[in-house]
Amino acid sequence: RKYFESNFQVYEIRTSSGNDTGLITGYYEPVMNGSLTRTSTYNVPLYSYPSAWRKSKPNPGPTRAELMSSGVLNGSEIAWVQDPVAAASMQIQGSGKIRLEDGRILRLGFAGTNDQPFKSFAQWLLDRGEITRATATMQGIQAWAKKNPNRVQEMLNANPRYVFFREMPASPDANIGPIGALGVPLTSERSIAIDTKALPLGAPVYIATTYPLTQKPLQRLMMAQDTGTAIVGAVRADFYWGTGDQAGEYAGRMKQQGRMWVFMPR
Repeated sequence: RKYFESNFQVYEIRTSSGNDTGLITGYYEPVMNGSLTRTSTYNVPLYSYPSAWRKSKPNPGPTRAELMSSGVLNGSEIAWVQDPVAAASMQIQGSGKIRLEDGRILRLGFAGTNDQPFKSFAQWLLDRGEITRATATMQGIQAWAKKNPNRVQEMLNANPRYVFFREMPASPDANIGPIGALGVPLTSERSIAIDTKALPLGAPVYIATTYPLTQKPLQRLMMAQDTGTAIVGAVRADFYWGTGDQAGEYAGRMKQQGRMWVFMPR
């Protein structure tokens, strides 16, 4: 505390219209079972960045629906998983771990996109009355998908954006988080993603919000170490919950109102 009081000036973050309250969402690092080869169980591909695009990249590239039907990504598969909704969730999170059948862990990181705009398939379901605001979580979407397997691709194609992955070096410590936009590993419940047009990467940011679906206070000093396409605006942050199912439960339900203060060097 003495260090921060001596070396930093604290500024309350407000929007351009003067509002001091904004949206705090959550994200996490998914872990799912998978295979390096296609099998009857694992038949949903996760793709690396198309090699042809490294020399001449279309801008924007084909939509998700066009990519899935064109065959242009054939041969670019990194791994195969079981659940298409979970795979789409990993794309939204930007990273994840695949537990292979021999017990090895394959860590995947963000490699690029097709430069199409992000559109929420949760909003697509809401607009059609398929889910409610209360069930507009990843858990609610997965429940809908189980009841409507023939419409899953239609739902996923509502988001034209497609995210590609790259294999990350194996870490000796399984608890080390994925690499964020700052270039350092994220720390569970201490890292946030911010809009770099509003706040600088690397800055300490104090947030005051609540735990998902409760009024229990969640107030702590965080580090701005990541970005995200859906994180736009000044009073706006994505709270990194960590790795695995429990973190996913929190992240999938977190849509809280909150306030933020940034610490800037004196």
